[in-house]
Amino acid sequence: MRNFHGSGNDDMRNFHNDENGTKMKKAGSSSTVRRKRYPRMKSNVITRYIIKELLLYFFIAFLFFFFVFFVNQILLMAEDLLKKRVQLMDVIRLVSYSLPFVVAQSAPFATLVGFLMCLGRLMSDNEILVFRAVGWNYTIIIRPAIILGIIISIASFFVNDYLLPLGTVSYNKLYQQILFSDPSIELESNSIKRSNNSTLVIGDVDGLKVSDLLLFDSDGNGTLRIIVSGETSIVEPSDPAVFMELEMNSATAVFIDTRNMMNVDCLTSTNSLMNIFASGLFTYTSTGNPRELTFVDLKKRLEALKANPLSSMYEINLWELEYNKKFALPFGSIFFAFLAIPLAIVFGKKNGQTIGLIIGVLICVLYWAMQIVGQTLGIRNGFSGFWAIWIPNIVIGVVGFVFYFRILRR
Repeated sequence: MRNFHGSGNDDMRNFHNDENGTKMKKAGSSSTVRRKRYPRMKSNVITRYIIKELLLYFFIAFLFFFFVFFVNQILLMAEDLLKKRVQLMDVIRLVSYSLPFVVAQSAPFATLVGFLMCLGRLMSDNEILVFRAVGWNYTIIIRPAIILGIIISIASFFVNDYLLPLGTVSYNKLYQQILFSDPSIELESNSIKRSNNSTLVIGDVDGLKVSDLLLFDSDGNGTLRIIVSGETSIVEPSDPAVFMELEMNSATAVFIDTRNMMNVDCLTSTNSLMNIFASGLFTYTSTGNPRELTFVDLKKRLEALKANPLSSMYEINLWELEYNKKFALPFGSIFFAFLAIPLAIVFGKKNGQTIGLIIGVLICVLYWAMQIVGQTLGIRNGFSGFWAIWIPNIVIGVVGFVFYFRILRR
């Protein structure tokens, strides 16, 4: 019995050694047997696989959103210009200058929808379950998704901060040339134009002459301005920041304090100039269009406004809003990537790809609505420019943490 017991121990020890990939000797035999060692699958192989799948679905979603924004914002503009008999090549050039805006808008939403569809498919096909079964935690999925979200955010920020100003400057220059050659493109006879807090009533337009102009305008300090002029000439501006310059004859300007209607100022002039800027058709500033500036220039402008005691809180808040817009939407890709992971794990068990598409589009609509509401509150009610722009991203981040907590509790 002792010999049998000892032989059994030797066999068990030899079997244990075999599991570690070494030679195995059988009891009572001098021969050796080599067993094949199967290497464990490396995590970097899975990481490359997940990144490849995420990029594929991102580009599919990007094409979808690019098409949506392109049709809604670019082709409608082109149709309007073609109706006004602008040359086809000029319209194509204007459309091409507007493409950076479409790209900057599409990338964050494509991150959410693309990642949700990809991770939802991995979840419904049980691939994530297999990763978990071999001992990997959710880090194997979180790491490549977050890294890709950061890369997409940086690329989107580059487009938004560098290519968008270049495109906007080129667009405004070309449109200014087209407008000066034919003012009726923008100033139609016997029409009313509205922009921001301004309303312009236009009389007859004949070449570079406008018979009558009537302007209603209000600022952030509660002052209502009414400007009336007789014959007005359209003059080519000398300042590149000015979109159009109007030389008004026999102009009268009335300033009414809406907080105290008894305070009224009236000015008359035989000849005066009114500058129209591309940033807002009737904005009385000399700073140009915020889309033409990089975040460095916007920061300098914002600091100058804060240091100027004559600057109104309304104007400071508007420029703070524009400054934060440079960062909030491009880096929204990180927040969207962060949210997509737990949503796909929670809701992607069945038909994950379809569910991811539906949930992603709904969240994009809600995010877009929050952005519009925030900007409206910032412009009209003086709501903080920082919070007006960043609240949608903060909401996305908080919801992401809630779903991560739910996953960890399981």
